[in-house]
Amino acid sequence: MNRERVFQVLAGPHVSEKAAVVADQSNQYVFKVAVDATKAEVRRAVEQLFKVDVLNVSTLKVKGKVKRNKFGLSAKPTWKKAYVSVKPGQDIDFTTAD
Repeated sequence: MNRERVFQVLAGPHVSEKAAVVADQSNQYVFKVAVDATKAEVRRAVEQLFKVDVLNVSTLKVKGKVKRNKFGLSAKPTWKKAYVSVKPGQDIDFTTAD
């Protein structure tokens, strides 16, 4: 996978309380990924970018919320989230990517 596609697939880490709990308990990391990204692409992108061994990838689509504003209703965009499990003993440091 070329470097350009790696950065298209991985939009960035998803930082939330639930993501922090999952990272501590089960050695999983949460990423925002492209809506058209497959599990295999996410696996290759994480392995190539962070130099870790990925055990499992689970993806889900987060439906955009409908919000009300002074012009009526608008919808936030739908996005995709990936839970990535890495081998025990390995971790991902988001501050230092290759």
